[in-house]
Amino acid sequence: MEDTHDRRHSVRPPIGEATNVNEVVERNIRALLLRRRSADAEKSLDERIADAVTRFTGSMRFVYIHLVLFLGWIVINLGWIPFIPPWDESFVVLAMLASVEAIFLSTFVLISQNRMAALEAQRSDLDLQISLLSEHEITRLITLVTAIAAKMEIAESKHPELLELAKDVVPEAVLETMEETSAQVEDELKDGR
Repeated sequence: MEDTHDRRHSVRPPIGEATNVNEVVERNIRALLLRRRSADAEKSLDERIADAVTRFTGSMRFVYIHLVLFLGWIVINLGWIPFIPPWDESFVVLAMLASVEAIFLSTFVLISQNRMAALEAQRSDLDLQISLLSEHEITRLITLVTAIAAKMEIAESKHPELLELAKDVVPEAVLETMEETSAQVEDELKDGR
């Protein structure tokens, strides 16, 4: 437990060191960029190729190249250029090439999307963990401030909502409540039709 706490706070400057919001933002940006570079360096050759193909096929250069190639193919095979004989008058070869290309391109896009989805799942898990840690820290602060207010005999320290706020949130209970409420709303919407 101690090791996790140390790692979580190791990026932060020591207590008492002057920092401002800009320094914190810059530190966070640097940490994210270093993490992104590290993830890029760990990509396999297959992933690098898939990303490069996806990046190129998602560019306007790709569109312009295909526009020129397809337009040229069509113009030549319609017989509009007299000194070049048509070789695909029915455009079957063009359709076949376009179909094969579409199969491969969609596969490359799916490979990249799957990897991005995995990264997004990691980011989502990180967001959840940070939110849970923040909630825990805020709960502890509420407990501390309430105790200070009670010691100073401030009337607001007896507010009933503070007792509820001072409890840790149980993620499983929140998920169950969300599911139950969602089911109830779905039932109400079905009944209302």
